[in-house]
Amino acid sequence: MPASDPPSAAEPAESKVGQEPSNAKDTPKDAAKEAPKLSGAELKKQAKAEKAARRAQALADKPSGGTASPGQPSPISKGGEGAKGAKTQQKRTPATNVETRNLPVRGASQSTPLPQIPAKEDKTVEFFRHLYKPRRTTLTGAAKEVHPAVQALGLQMSSYTICGSCARLVATLQAFKRVIESYTTPPGNTLTRHLTSHVLSPQIEYLASCRPLSISMGNAIRWLKLEISKVDIYLPDAEAKKGLCEAIDVFIRERVTFADAVIAKSTASKIKDGDVILTYAKSSLVQKAIVQAFEEGKKFRVIVVDSRPLHEGKHLARSLAELGIEVKYCLINGLSHNIKDATKVLLGAHAMMSNGRLFSRVGTALVAMEANGADKPVIVLCETIKFTERVALDSIVHNEIAPADELVIPGGNLAAWRDVKKLQLCNPMYDVTPAEYLQMIVTESGNVPPTSVPVLHRLGNENQ
Repeated sequence: MPASDPPSAAEPAESKVGQEPSNAKDTPKDAAKEAPKLSGAELKKQAKAEKAARRAQALADKPSGGTASPGQPSPISKGGEGAKGAKTQQKRTPATNVETRNLPVRGASQSTPLPQIPAKEDKTVEFFRHLYKPRRTTLTGAAKEVHPAVQALGLQMSSYTICGSCARLVATLQAFKRVIESYTTPPGNTLTRHLTSHVLSPQIEYLASCRPLSISMGNAIRWLKLEISKVDIYLPDAEAKKGLCEAIDVFIRERVTFADAVIAKSTASKIKDGDVILTYAKSSLVQKAIVQAFEEGKKFRVIVVDSRPLHEGKHLARSLAELGIEVKYCLINGLSHNIKDATKVLLGAHAMMSNGRLFSRVGTALVAMEANGADKPVIVLCETIKFTERVALDSIVHNEIAPADELVIPGGNLAAWRDVKKLQLCNPMYDVTPAEYLQMIVTESGNVPPTSVPVLHRLGNENQ
């Protein structure tokens, strides 16, 4: 029948299910008709998954060196997406070798730590640490209020060009004279109040930074401040400055110049013909006394004992020898041999303490002790301006520590002492001699025993 001859549309479809197609050209079309349509997001997700699969396959197929063998085809060489993936893989290939190159990673522990600079060893002697003070040797950092004359004096003191106690005292007062002469009282101020606090104080601080002030300098500065406080506030500046400068000249003349002349004459009278005078280092007062005795025609010999690092006795020996005096020069290690020939020991002083002890150049106590052991009289020459109310039992509480490099001889055993571990050098400037080693103190006020020092100090400062 015509209605039953042609097969229905459903029959061909049912007969072809599960069978291979007879025509290959019809297969993609039929698959495309049967495959469901995907949305854009699903297509994008599928493309990413295929790309990740290809990348993983490429990494698995690569040898350990990170590059494919020449004969092995790349699995991502098919299709446009495969070529694009290959380009992406080629760009990302260096990043896959981070671990093989062992590059440092932030936050990871370093296998080779940075070298540490060793700490510099402290060369300060602990027992004298309270005495160490930096010493100014240049004009760098000086306050603008410091007078040029004071700046020059500070450098001379720091370099030992001006070294003695009285020499520094006279030079300081002369510099202060120039400061006073160039001073002008600001409007609304008085000389009495402004000069001391705003002008003299910076000068004193600068000198103390170059080298600690001596006892005599401290006494002179206190005297000068007292004189400034006595100036009438209604006195014109010109007259006030003139009066202060004249007072400074009188002070130097009476307390230093005349005092030295009186002490030198009194000491020279104690030197007899045939004496052998032993002295240590250099004291300008001892030198004047020896020259005074020589000019009086007395025949005697001098033994000059010296020590490092300043070698002050060398200058004293040269000066005396040029005058024609018979001089023997030795270092302190020859003291015990030469003390036997001496008949008198003359010593200078940096200061005399209230308990009768002598504060002088380091090594003086050793000389006095050797002289006392050899039964030789020890005579100290000292102006009363060097007396102080302080009491010293040792040379540790109060002293001056000079730079340790002054003890180093160029090319000697201590040339590289800073590189030697646990090696420290201490260079104290002064020591304390007990009163029992001293027989007499010659001053401008007379010859007194060490026990009379506080009395003379009180009498010399009763006006202050």
